[in-house]
Amino acid sequence: MSMSAAQSISVSASDSAAETMSNRFSKFAFAMLAGASLFTGAAAQESLTATTVRRLAAPDAGQGAAFGAHHVFAVDNSVIAKHDLETGALVARFEDKDRLLAHMNSCLVVEAKLMCANSNYPQSPMASSIEIFDPESLTHSQTHSLGLMDEGSLVWFDRREGGWLVGFAHYDGARGAGFKDHAFSSVVAFDAQWRRTGGWAFPAETLARMAPHAASGGAVGPDGLLYVMGHDRPEIYALAKPPRGPALTLVATIAVDAHGQAFSFAPDGSRRIAAVDRKSGEILIIDLPPVATHALAPGQFFRRPPAER
Repeated sequence: MSMSAAQSISVSASDSAAETMSNRFSKFAFAMLAGASLFTGAAAQESLTATTVRRLAAPDAGQGAAFGAHHVFAVDNSVIAKHDLETGALVARFEDKDRLLAHMNSCLVVEAKLMCANSNYPQSPMASSIEIFDPESLTHSQTHSLGLMDEGSLVWFDRREGGWLVGFAHYDGARGAGFKDHAFSSVVAFDAQWRRTGGWAFPAETLARMAPHAASGGAVGPDGLLYVMGHDRPEIYALAKPPRGPALTLVATIAVDAHGQAFSFAPDGSRRIAAVDRKSGEILIIDLPPVATHALAPGQFFRRPPAER
């Protein structure tokens, strides 16, 4: 064998070995990156579908719905209507005929109170308040004004450990602040006295789906994730705290029959929600499918699941 041939064989073998080592390294690196997602909080985004189990006629179901123990509340700007959860019968109704409460968007039953998010939308500058009612009689009992908020218009809130998780909206066009569009909408953490303690931006892909509006409804689910719904798309977004940085992580998108607006989870700890269908004037009772959370770090949940408490 000539020296040239020997060198050729040697080089070929060397190239083959190098290529093999390169492939092994690439596979190793890919495996390390994939495995790292389990520890960095990265999660594959799921596409799921919810099931509507019941529809209740509710002409006031315009802005949102809220669960009570045996009743469900329809919210529409200056009106709250209380319906029997089983029959759908109207039990009580509140209407602010003076329209001092012009844009009640969502409500939440907290202990013996029906607490509602209110704003002066579409007026500017944006001002907001929390309005409190007796859930039995719907008598207005208390107001807590947040006044002018740089965060935008208050649209929803939910309890979190030690305080509140709150959604604020900005809008595009004439009904917005002018110098801020929907991308300035955010989620803010408050303590029990409504003092800001932190906050998060929405994921870019979620903002794009909600444009030109914001998250009209939001609530923490039994799995500890934050679920939000936009203004008109028939879908709910499951969000987690980010492993790093200020923007929330999109975990799943769930198709629902409700076309946006506010909703609430049932008080029994299930994945059942009450939402609204504005077009038909109905309250929808919907069961959300489970969302995979195994890839999330413990610190990415807004509330610890009951099994971990």
